[in-house]
Amino acid sequence: MAGLLDGIRILSVEQYGAGPYGTMLLADLGAEVIKIEDRARGGDVSRGVTPYPLGEDDSQFFQTFSKGKKSVCLDLKSADGRAAFLRLVEGADAVANNLRGDQPAKLGLTFEALKAANPKIVCAHLSAYGRDTPRAAWPGYDYLMQAEAGFMSVTGEPGGPPVRFGLSMVDFHTGSHLATVLLAGVISAMRSGVGCDVDVCLFDTALHQTSYPATWYLNEGHEPERLPRGAHPSIAPSQLFRTKDGWGLLMCQIPKFWDRFCELAEAPDLASDPRFANNTARRAHLADLTEAIDAILATRTTAEWMDLLGGEVPFAPVLDFAGTFENPYVHEIGMIETVDHPARPEGLQLLASPFKVNGKRPVSSRAPLIGEHDKSLLE
Repeated sequence: MAGLLDGIRILSVEQYGAGPYGTMLLADLGAEVIKIEDRARGGDVSRGVTPYPLGEDDSQFFQTFSKGKKSVCLDLKSADGRAAFLRLVEGADAVANNLRGDQPAKLGLTFEALKAANPKIVCAHLSAYGRDTPRAAWPGYDYLMQAEAGFMSVTGEPGGPPVRFGLSMVDFHTGSHLATVLLAGVISAMRSGVGCDVDVCLFDTALHQTSYPATWYLNEGHEPERLPRGAHPSIAPSQLFRTKDGWGLLMCQIPKFWDRFCELAEAPDLASDPRFANNTARRAHLADLTEAIDAILATRTTAEWMDLLGGEVPFAPVLDFAGTFENPYVHEIGMIETVDHPARPEGLQLLASPFKVNGKRPVSSRAPLIGEHDKSLLE
């Protein structure tokens, strides 16, 4: 299957998570993504991330973020490395990086530095705090953004310590933003013949993800609070509840789902209780509502509730990773793929692309060995 981005070449000076995640999305769609790595420094630092190495200079972590890409080794600070890099730029559509904000200018990765080699080149920069801010030279990581952008203040149970997300969602969102703005730049350059610099950063992305609670605070001084069981700030019931053998998440976001839940749960008393007559009343009596629904859901297992409510009322089981990846639905939709890898004769299982084109997910390949494409791309 031809990729939507076949013919698009992206050079990427990338490492670790956010940048490689974004360019991997583009590789999924058919772009030729070439990792520029410095062999003397061991290449992308994620090649050595433990606990699951895959031989020398490779790891399962690295494979997660760089599948479907190519790799060439260049020292961008040397005259020969710079000359080879500029030859690649001549035939590229974009140069991406996820370096500290003060580094792209020093390494000559900006549009101003590269436009002589290719006036249509798009230079896409992902950094912690941006390239034109007082914090441009600061290092930064996902967890720091979750702390300073307020995420941890609204995550967890009331009265408990601040809590971060279990996954690095700011990295993933920022990587996705990188892919979006890079493609926008390429489309613009195709139309105008002139490239540009485009920027995203972890902090801006994290702040932007505060979304409607930010609007409420900025206009009304509304201070978001933690609610028990991860409850929605304005809709009830929309939270975790106990079942006979675990937990489920019930979301009656509109009135018809509340009515249908009461019907399927055979709970006419719940439906007729004036404390729960509408969303405003349910929200005002959240503690009583939680106790009442806990009592109902405790009569069946999570799986039994899933069988009863699935497709009728928004409900999901709360699963650990074993439950998640043993879930038949995950396999039915093809979200796990197996790629060939020299260190795993049986193949390496990875998450498949979240994209579909004409109903089919792109088929990927393993991430490259360090410098694997030096000969084909540099000679």
